[in-house]
Amino acid sequence: MKILWRLAKEAVRYKGWLLLSIFGTLSLTVVNLTAPRIMASMTGLVAAGMNPERFKTVMWMAASLLGLFLLRILFRFLSSYCSHRAAWRLVLELRMKVYNAIQSFSMDYFHNRQTGELLSRVMNDVATFELIYAHITPDIITNFVTLAGVTIILFSINPNLALITCIPVPFILVSGWFFSKKVRPNFQKMQKSQGELSAQLQDNFSGIQEIQAFGRQKSASVKVLNKGEDFTRNMLRALKLSAIFHPGVEFLTSLGAVIVVGFGGYLAYRNQLSVEDIVGFLLYLALFYAPITGLAQMMESAQQAFAGAERVIEILDAPQSIKDSPGARPTGKADGRITFDNVSFSYIENTAVLDNVSLEIKPGQMAAFVGATGVGKTTLSQLISRFYDPVGGKVCLDGIDLREITLDSLRSNISVVLQDTFLFNGTIEENIAFARPDAAFKEVESSARTARIHDDIMAMPDGYNTQVGERGVRLSGGQKQRIAIARAVLCKAPVLILDEATASVDVRTEAQIQQAINEIAGTRTIVTIAHRLSTVRNADIIFVFEKGRIAQQGSHAELIEADGLYRILCRAQENQ
Repeated sequence: MKILWRLAKEAVRYKGWLLLSIFGTLSLTVVNLTAPRIMASMTGLVAAGMNPERFKTVMWMAASLLGLFLLRILFRFLSSYCSHRAAWRLVLELRMKVYNAIQSFSMDYFHNRQTGELLSRVMNDVATFELIYAHITPDIITNFVTLAGVTIILFSINPNLALITCIPVPFILVSGWFFSKKVRPNFQKMQKSQGELSAQLQDNFSGIQEIQAFGRQKSASVKVLNKGEDFTRNMLRALKLSAIFHPGVEFLTSLGAVIVVGFGGYLAYRNQLSVEDIVGFLLYLALFYAPITGLAQMMESAQQAFAGAERVIEILDAPQSIKDSPGARPTGKADGRITFDNVSFSYIENTAVLDNVSLEIKPGQMAAFVGATGVGKTTLSQLISRFYDPVGGKVCLDGIDLREITLDSLRSNISVVLQDTFLFNGTIEENIAFARPDAAFKEVESSARTARIHDDIMAMPDGYNTQVGERGVRLSGGQKQRIAIARAVLCKAPVLILDEATASVDVRTEAQIQQAINEIAGTRTIVTIAHRLSTVRNADIIFVFEKGRIAQQGSHAELIEADGLYRILCRAQENQ
């Protein structure tokens, strides 16, 4: 009931279309209930012997049947189209809700999820709402109304025979309850395994070059097969229960029909039931058991749909660890002063990545974070962008705690260039203008010149209209890095974070990237994270990290003169 109530709240915006569908469904049911009664009356008139008056009545009844059947076309259209329109519009809205919810989650959420599994939530699980609103709900209404109407009619024809008809009903209901209780866990497992299969496929397609390069096609195929077998196994368990349940329901309804025919024949033999009533009863008998059988069969679809709906609701109701606090406010364009005040952070409880870090970066300064791998340098940059919140202390922009600034306002003041540059499948121009889609082409070109990538672009056959391919596969690593820098330059944010921007490029490309960085130095606050210490010599201040703490800080000249970790790291790289 909790799920049903939540689903009803989601669908209330489409109540107009749903009400039209319900009207069509109810009207269709009334037509289906009325037609057999007219046919039974016609049979009674014919059996009584025809005369001109009765013939005229029969013709009027035939005309009425024709009118009802024409109306049935209209009502079936309203029932089907309106429910599908409401359902698919709702699916679109929920799909966007789920996507936006996932998009707003903090980075730690994605560390525990695979992309394919999230894709399955957005596509497969949300699609089950169409099944609920376009099929299950109209069928439930139709079946209940039909069942109630037929029951009343049957009792009006012959109460004793109607009571006999109801004998199988309790057994069908009990078996249906037992079936739904047993089959639902299997559908829940099936939905989960379907997500895992999607995740494995996405993982394999993303790493197809590595799979081929190392000749791991067979093992990759085995992984997909294992996930596929898991999905199939859970599906077959549910279908096995269905294969037992549905024939059982059919037997019970058939048994009821046998009892009715036998007892009805006995009443006819004793002249307690007319031919007209026997025909009417037999016509309505099919209508009586059809909704019961339909409701029983619908339980399978309902359990599958509710299993998917639960997974959707789980996403919609998931708490967001990174969100605007109640008192958060926009800041406008920041000056770019960044301060860490006794900041501590850990990804895993009781395992500190940062331990009481305090530092200040002044507006317009270039600050560098250096140190061995795993000392918390990238974590610092992610705290500045508020992808995470510190466990202790606070991070401030222009003296304001980041938690007191709206996320939109904060991130409009920060642009990031990552080591693993991500380019969207589109043109070079679209990728540079990603942060500012309304930017004029001259601005895009100017940013590309600043990033030292313009000449490379113009050497390509299509220039700025060159398609980069998925994740920028058609470009070199250095080209992708410089496009990312051009994107960050175009953004014109007062804070620029460079996370290992030259780590995977050659010396020549590194020099080009360094020229680009030097050109924009002083125009904004730059935070650069680097393993190659040659790239941070021009930094105004260098913070040297060791075991989550600041071991040293100062300019390159100051640190190289001091007998400390920085000089050790520099000499180690010079000797490589």
